[in-house]
Amino acid sequence: MTTPWDDWDHVLKVDPDKELVDGETFEDVCATGTDAIEIGGTTGMTKEKMETVVEACSKYGVPLYQEPSNPAVVIEDDALDGYLIPTVFNAGDSFWVTGAHKEWVRIENGLDWSRTHTEAYIVLNPDSSVAEYTDANCDQSADDVAAYAAVAEKLFGQEIVYIEYSGTFGDPEVVQTAADALEETTLFYGGGIGDYDSAYEMGQHADVVVVGDLLHDEGCDAVRETVEGVKDAHAAD
Repeated sequence: MTTPWDDWDHVLKVDPDKELVDGETFEDVCATGTDAIEIGGTTGMTKEKMETVVEACSKYGVPLYQEPSNPAVVIEDDALDGYLIPTVFNAGDSFWVTGAHKEWVRIENGLDWSRTHTEAYIVLNPDSSVAEYTDANCDQSADDVAAYAAVAEKLFGQEIVYIEYSGTFGDPEVVQTAADALEETTLFYGGGIGDYDSAYEMGQHADVVVVGDLLHDEGCDAVRETVEGVKDAHAAD
């Protein structure tokens, strides 16, 4: 089975609760060379904020996906290519494993299942908002992470495993161990990607590198460097 992310190297995550760098526009964001834009954040999310970003990005031809942090902010928009729904495999609060998802299926008019996909998150930075939000147990060895990855693929049929170090650069050996545990599932990595070199390094281990805070902190030129870094890493494989 083929998926859109089979051919992705880079995803740019736009947080609707954060501003762009002064003078930059969503046209600039869409011109960074990223393969897809994922719209979502951990806190401060509303439907209105989500809709504003979708509308602003929809005219530039870059695939758009919503990653809703809770069922209340799911929006219906034909401009979206789909929905990427997180399920946090090492969450201490079961709400983020299946509880939120039970509520997602109850939203008005239901989910568009043909465009809905899940991401098996493994959260590894205990100081991150997402770790606090989900009560994630981040004290995981490389073997633990590999085991979670295998469970996600083999027992739960997940198409994406997402190693999330949000806010800090992760351990490449841990990411590689997860990669080695997977056969067909696509490995996403997010956390601490700030320049060409960090994107290149993690691009040697992950199928897709996700960049988020950099857009809001440093701007589109910095993001463009990370696109080049991960694409160069994959071209060198």
